[in-house]
Amino acid sequence: MFGYLEGKLVGLSPMQTYLDVHGVGYELQITLHTYDVIKGKETCRLYTHLQIREDAWVLYGFATEKERSAFQKLLSVSGVGAATSRILLSSLSAEELHAIVWNGDSKALEKVKGIGAKTAQRIILELKGKLPQETYAEFNTAPHNTDEIDALNALLGLGIGKTLAESAVKKAKEQAGDKEITVEEWIKSALKNL
Repeated sequence: MFGYLEGKLVGLSPMQTYLDVHGVGYELQITLHTYDVIKGKETCRLYTHLQIREDAWVLYGFATEKERSAFQKLLSVSGVGAATSRILLSSLSAEELHAIVWNGDSKALEKVKGIGAKTAQRIILELKGKLPQETYAEFNTAPHNTDEIDALNALLGLGIGKTLAESAVKKAKEQAGDKEITVEEWIKSALKNL
C-alpha cells in the first residue's frame, strides 16, 4: 500500500516513531537498527510494511529497503510473526541475517532472545531458498557502482548463473569504459555478452 513515507520526525523511541507527512501523523513500529540510523535527524524516509490484523492496522518502518525485505521474508516463515521478526532485525542487521542463513548458522540465531533451536532451524531452512546468495562482494568496493550491482542482481533474478552473470557484467563494464550508463544499458549490454 505504501512503499515509503518521508516526513518530519515528531516523536521517536527505540521501538516506534511518529512521522508527520504533510500534516498527517503516521505511527510506525521500528527496529533498533532503524532507530540508530534516524535518531538525531529532523526528517527521514522510512520504507514501510503494512500488516492488517483483525484488531489493528500496524505500519512498520525501516531505514533501508534491504531491512524491509528481510522483515517481509521473515514473516513468510511459519511460526515467525512481526514481533519475532522485529527482535531479529533489532539484534542483527539484514546483512548479518543474510550471512547467517546462507552459512546455515542456527547457533547464531539462537543467541537472539526468544529464538529457540527449532525456530532457528526453520528460519534457515525456509529462507535459504528465498534469499539470493550474495554475489556482488567484489563489486562492492567502489561507492559509485550501484548500477553495476543492480544489473548483476537483475541477471541473477532472470535465472542466469552467478559466474556467467558476473562475466557478462564485467564485459559490459569494459565496453562502457569511462562512459556512465544506466542500469537498463548495463543489463542490455550484459545480455549481449552472454
